[in-house]
Amino acid sequence: MNTVNPIEIVNQSKLKGFHYVLILCLFFIMMFDGYDVVIYGATIPLLKADWGITDIVAGSIGSYTTIGTAIGAVLFGLYADRFGKKRIIIFTTFLFSFFTLLSGFAPTPMFFIICRIIAGLGFGGVMPNIAALISEYAPTKYRVAIISFIFCGYSVGAMTASFSGQVFLEKFGWQPVYWIGGLPLLLLPLVVRILPESISTLMKQKDAKGLVTVLRKIEPTLSKDVQFTYVQQEQLQKSSVRDLFKNKLALSTTMFWLSCFCTFILMYSLNTWLPTLMMNAGYDLKSSLLFVAVLQIGAIIGTMVFGNLIQLLGFKRILIPLYIVGAVSLVLIGYSKNIYIAYGLIALIGAASVGLQNMSNAYVAEYYSVDVRAAALGSTMAFGRIGSIVAPTYMGILLTFNLQPQFNFFAIGIAAIFGAIAMSFIREDRADYAVEKKVTSNKVTILKSSTNRL
Repeated sequence: MNTVNPIEIVNQSKLKGFHYVLILCLFFIMMFDGYDVVIYGATIPLLKADWGITDIVAGSIGSYTTIGTAIGAVLFGLYADRFGKKRIIIFTTFLFSFFTLLSGFAPTPMFFIICRIIAGLGFGGVMPNIAALISEYAPTKYRVAIISFIFCGYSVGAMTASFSGQVFLEKFGWQPVYWIGGLPLLLLPLVVRILPESISTLMKQKDAKGLVTVLRKIEPTLSKDVQFTYVQQEQLQKSSVRDLFKNKLALSTTMFWLSCFCTFILMYSLNTWLPTLMMNAGYDLKSSLLFVAVLQIGAIIGTMVFGNLIQLLGFKRILIPLYIVGAVSLVLIGYSKNIYIAYGLIALIGAASVGLQNMSNAYVAEYYSVDVRAAALGSTMAFGRIGSIVAPTYMGILLTFNLQPQFNFFAIGIAAIFGAIAMSFIREDRADYAVEKKVTSNKVTILKSSTNRL
């Protein structure tokens, strides 16, 4: 009877209809994740007016939300193998959708904060599990591009938040933009039907029938009576954060965490405060919200363009210079008086913050082997979320000093410099793809030697 390794089937497969449907489904979830995260920054001016809160309080609310996000990243990232990535994605999508919807009915700041914290649990849990799930089903050849594309959904959602803000905020107030965030609840039953359980979970459960069902969607010629090898079963059961510091991975793991921390400072400083920063620089509310859309357009274009270049040049050769470009653009935006130059700089900043994080997620997913991938993504994002907790309050405090706009942007740009430094210390020779390539090379050498002896 034929015996196969499910992971090898996926890695070597071509893109099928199954892949496209799965990609679109996960893109949709990420789109509303991005929408629900970014709408808070768009509504800050109106919340301050309605409830009379200060910049520090507004920043603190953003930080409380990201505390929930950090907790969600840890809980739902590290325990995905126990409950299954499919269940975690569905549950976390329900969390952030329902409590974003509920935020739109908040009568007081306290009720609003509670809703945002619980929604934050969903924000944090859904991202690493989406990355881990698609990395298991994406063919090796297309994996980086697919992960980067799905995380562009975050930027599309953030753009939608900007446009909905322009349409609704001045005419109808801040509540309707939160109600829109509950739309995924209507489509959740369809998501339940579309999403497959992860291969690692099916392997751990030794669910041969489930594996055959999903793998035949990828490889239709696969026999129904095929037997599967469970060579990674023991590793899958024991995978944890501790494994990320074994086999000379400690330095790279630490640097991934630090670079993610810096990127999240960039992202959440801008997600929370960009409209307010641009209003302080002399733009009106509608123009300031348009800058949010330009930021996300830059993130999408940057992810697509630089994501393809990564295939040719490698992650570090693209991401480190991109950090530097982001830092320089943030310094220059504070001095720019021309709106079109400002748009261009904001687009570059989008590529070097949100776009860079999209590609960094793909980097982590590629760097670690499948047995620790969920733990790697979950823990990296969890540590990064500390930056997202710090950033809103950090900027809120700075704004109370009434500094010139260039000083506020410079304070954000410092994080990009430290991000570049951290990423430069990641060891490429310890990456899963480098080890795999080395093993393959050794096998070829051994085979040639055996042939020569014959």
